[in-house]
Amino acid sequence: MAEFFVVQSFSPAKRGAMKPDIPVQATSIMHARRMAERLALQKPMVFATVTDADPEAGDFGEPRLICAYGDDLPEEVSNMQPV
Repeated sequence: MAEFFVVQSFSPAKRGAMKPDIPVQATSIMHARRMAERLALQKPMVFATVTDADPEAGDFGEPRLICAYGDDLPEEVSNMQPV
């Protein structure tokens, strides 16, 4: 199994909603954390996750939270197991 590190940011949308930006893959936990910290200076919500996966076998674990920035985080993010 391999670990996949993903940083997801959001941009403001109409009527106070947020729309997801294109997720970005990081190379490590520290890389994901640094990337999320930088994006949080410009974006209203950012979070980074790590997932254990074997894409060839189609086996994906539950994402775990590396870090999160922003107000009103979705329940799915708030309830993630931390790294």
